[in-house]
Amino acid sequence: MNAAPPTVPIPNPLLAQPDFAVTAALEAEVNELLTHYPEKRAASLMVLHAIQDRFGWISQQAVEWTAKKLGLQPINVYELVTFYPMLRQRPMGKHQIKVCRTLSCALGGAHELHEHFCRKLGLDARAHGPQTTKDGKFTVEFVECLASCGTAPVMMCNDNFYEAVSQKRADEIVAECE
Repeated sequence: MNAAPPTVPIPNPLLAQPDFAVTAALEAEVNELLTHYPEKRAASLMVLHAIQDRFGWISQQAVEWTAKKLGLQPINVYELVTFYPMLRQRPMGKHQIKVCRTLSCALGGAHELHEHFCRKLGLDARAHGPQTTKDGKFTVEFVECLASCGTAPVMMCNDNFYEAVSQKRADEIVAECE
């Protein structure tokens, strides 16, 4: 009889989410996802996406639950969460503003656009990484290529894509979210 290997803690724990609880609906969704893969491990990213869709981010407890559900070590799930930038390691605002910072957008005014959003929303334009407003309504961050170099600067607000964004259009986008 093979005993399960002992659980090895991950090297740098993610943020805690004491109220993390998997609902019956999420459990059913994950169980259904598992039917689409030949091995549980192959469903790892899809399970993490389902959790992020429900909670908005991936916590330490989410990693541990996912690992147990898939019969993996927490480090196996942690590696995915810390590798893929679309998986969030902290709570984000209701409206996520992503400004492309790659060369074409940088030349087209992305840094000024990012600074404008930060100034308008009371955030520090010089800070690194995503920043969330105190009310939790907006998160602003630079991201890598959004694949529209010819229409720079480009950005996304949640799942909506915007091209050739001026500061005036940026103000309109924020107003549409309020």
